[in-house]
Amino acid sequence: MTKKISIYGKPIDNQTRCIHYATDLDIIAIRFACCGRYYPCHACHEETAGHSAIPWPKSRFAEKAVLCGACNTELSINQYLSCGYKCPACGAGFNPGCQLHADLYFEVE
Repeated sequence: MTKKISIYGKPIDNQTRCIHYATDLDIIAIRFACCGRYYPCHACHEETAGHSAIPWPKSRFAEKAVLCGACNTELSINQYLSCGYKCPACGAGFNPGCQLHADLYFEVE
C-alpha cells in the first residue's frame, strides 16, 4: 500500500494544483529542502510555511523531492530535471513554464 503524501500550502485538488497555478499541466508538488514538506509552488510555501525557502543544492539532486500529482510517484530532482516535462512513470505532462522559476527550488548555474 502506498502511503499518502501530505501537500501543504493552498492546494485546490488531489493532483497538487493550487490557487496560484491551476492549469492541466500544473500537477507537481515540490518537497522543500528547508522543511521537508511538499508544497504545490513557491508562493504556497511563502504564504504558509512561516520561514524562507532554501533551494536544493546540487549535491542533493539524487533525493526524491518532486511528486507527480497524476500518479503520486516521487521523482528525484535529477529525474524531474531530465524528464522532458513528462512523468517517467505515467506519462502525464508537466508545465514547462516551471523552468522559468527553477532557481526558487533548485540550485542552478
